[in-house]
Amino acid sequence: METTFEFVVFGAVAFSILMCLFFLFSRENVHDEIGSGGFGSEGKLTAPAPGTGVDGLAGRAERELEVRQMLGARSERLVRSGQPALDIDAEVARLLGPSQPEALEPGIAEEVRQLVVARNERRVRQGLEPLEVEAEVARTLEEFDR
Repeated sequence: METTFEFVVFGAVAFSILMCLFFLFSRENVHDEIGSGGFGSEGKLTAPAPGTGVDGLAGRAERELEVRQMLGARSERLVRSGQPALDIDAEVARLLGPSQPEALEPGIAEEVRQLVVARNERRVRQGLEPLEVEAEVARTLEEFDR
């Protein structure tokens, strides 16, 4: 019994020493590769195909499907508790439809407007033509999906 225990302990210690030496003398820093996946070409991420990202057609369809599933579950819970069911189509349209940033959070729109005004002042100092404030505010809010 004692010889088996000693064999296991010495084996574990030897294995640990070998692994330490392997990581110490490896060509690249192994810690830099953690989380990179290792399945791409040399661990580099590749861009998704057009139309397949989060903002692509497939991404929007998947998002709508997931929202419908969540609303369906919420509606079922409401019905079980004795409340009226949700109109799932209306809720999906409300949640995923075009948002109006001014109605949602006027403070953010005002901050973006101040940012655009400051950007215009900087452009004028550089001798560039200033941007149209309202169009730039709308574009920036759309860019941040607000």
